Amino acid sequence: MKRYNIGIVVSEFNYDITSMMLERAKAHADFLEVNVAKVIHVPGVYDMPLAIKKLCEDGGIDGVVTIGCVIEGETEHDEIVIQHAARKIIDLSLQYDKPVTLGISGPGMTRLQAEDRVEKGREALEACVKLLKNLD
Repeated sequence: MKRYNIGIVVSEFNYDITSMMLERAKAHADFLEVNVAKVIHVPGVYDMPLAIKKLCEDGGIDGVVTIGCVIEGETEHDEIVIQHAARKIIDLSLQYDKPVTLGISGPGMTRLQAEDRVEKGREALEACVKLLKNLD
């Protein structure tokens, strides 16, 4: 079986949560016997597309996992951030013909709900690997 090389883009915003998501993704990569070749930290979810693009352009990266956490605030900012980021993530996946999976929890959740969703990092890693296997 081919050993896939995965890139991960992780948001530093709400890092107390995204760091746990990242650790779960890395542990699951070991379990699935895939290589986390590169991790790029970005300020926030909105800042992910450029880092995703750089990983997609890298011929040594087979797929990209995004990890982030968008917690509800007093405005609708959380909804705008995730809608635009998700749209661009889909666009980049199709543009570069590589899986780019959505491991971003939110919007509309509290910090407590975000803590309950730290497994989204693991789930996004698994989705990326499944896509790679199914598309080979």
